[in-house]
Amino acid sequence: MLKKVFSLVKKFIFAFVLLYGLNLCINSLNVVIPINVFTLGTVTFLGIPGLVSLVAMFFMTK
Repeated sequence: MLKKVFSLVKKFIFAFVLLYGLNLCINSLNVVIPINVFTLGTVTFLGIPGLVSLVAMFFMTK
């Protein structure tokens, strides 16, 4: 049980770092993906495809 919780926390931290790094890299393009519970949950459970889908949703709504 403790191993699963530790794994989930590790994925959550990795998702935060990915979102923060993405925001730093594409800030010059005026693209900002907010770091909130929804985006962190998406990237935590889906990984890189989740991150790509968030960026795609950003461009679809503009």
